[in-house]
Amino acid sequence: MPPIPPITRALLLSCTALFVLTLLLPALSSWLALWPLASGLFMPWQVVTYAFMHADMMHLFFNMLGLWMFGGELERLWGPRRFMQFYTASVLAAAACQLVFMGLTGSMVPTVGASGGLFGLLLAYGMLFPNRTIMPLFPPIPMKARTFVIVFGGLELLMGLGGRTGIAHFAHLGGMLGGWLMIRYWRGQSPFGTRR
Repeated sequence: MPPIPPITRALLLSCTALFVLTLLLPALSSWLALWPLASGLFMPWQVVTYAFMHADMMHLFFNMLGLWMFGGELERLWGPRRFMQFYTASVLAAAACQLVFMGLTGSMVPTVGASGGLFGLLLAYGMLFPNRTIMPLFPPIPMKARTFVIVFGGLELLMGLGGRTGIAHFAHLGGMLGGWLMIRYWRGQSPFGTRR
């Protein structure tokens, strides 16, 4: 196995360290999580810090597994600087979509997790390596990366529209949107139209 590249490694270590720190200092969670704008608890730094927070061990494990699986390869392809730009765009777009969703639904529940950034990485992986075979844990059925992305994106949309599940589905979709827009920008394409 190739070594984990530096930004991916730093993200893995940062998320894990912050998870342990919030176990020791639980009040830190409410300061760094992404709160709805109307809650009175929103602070500007939360649009970044929420992506380093995780609700429990399983949440952390699956996000870090995905970051390792997809992030490492993308960072080796793009290099640290471009990888960090892409991941940041996905995290910020995920935060923006989740804030809009919380505003529309009146939700006062904070959002945590690297999933928005991870879904951006997943989209990039599907776009750059569409014919690679992926074996997801759930369901354990081999499928092409492109199919995997379409299936997971569709499921996120259906579950998000289906009601409250305690999962930030629109943050996941926002991460995919941010990643897609970043790739279009790098390709010299306008956000939603023809070439610039």
